[in-house]
Amino acid sequence: MSLSIRNQFRGTVTSVTAGEVMAAVKVRLDSGQEITAAVTRDAVEELGIAAGSAVRALVKSTEVSLATEPVAGISIRNQIAGTVEGIAAGGAMAVVRVRVEGGVLTAAITKDAADDLSLAPGAPVAALIKATEVALASA
Repeated sequence: MSLSIRNQFRGTVTSVTAGEVMAAVKVRLDSGQEITAAVTRDAVEELGIAAGSAVRALVKSTEVSLATEPVAGISIRNQIAGTVEGIAAGGAMAVVRVRVEGGVLTAAITKDAADDLSLAPGAPVAALIKATEVALASA
């Protein structure tokens, strides 16, 4: 199946913590980084997600925020360090390609935000992704 979701990373589930309705799923990406996905318990059961399962973590580029350094004191579970590889800016929006360990992450942010952060190729950034914005697919 082809998807329009630009950020797709393969990994292995390291743990599943199930609640009444939702589950927190920790995934060790093939690059070695760990991310957390908050998905429904139904999805965990239907996809057969358990520790050791191979999955793809999917994140729409519009759900990736950028900071110029890691952020402390924030509820966002996923902070991935990287370096700006390129920026394609239009009148209102900018698509920022971030080189991260094991690949490239794409963030769609406002052009104003890209300008305010002084983003340019080579600049270090932290990609911030809420756990609720990470979807999982069987690999």
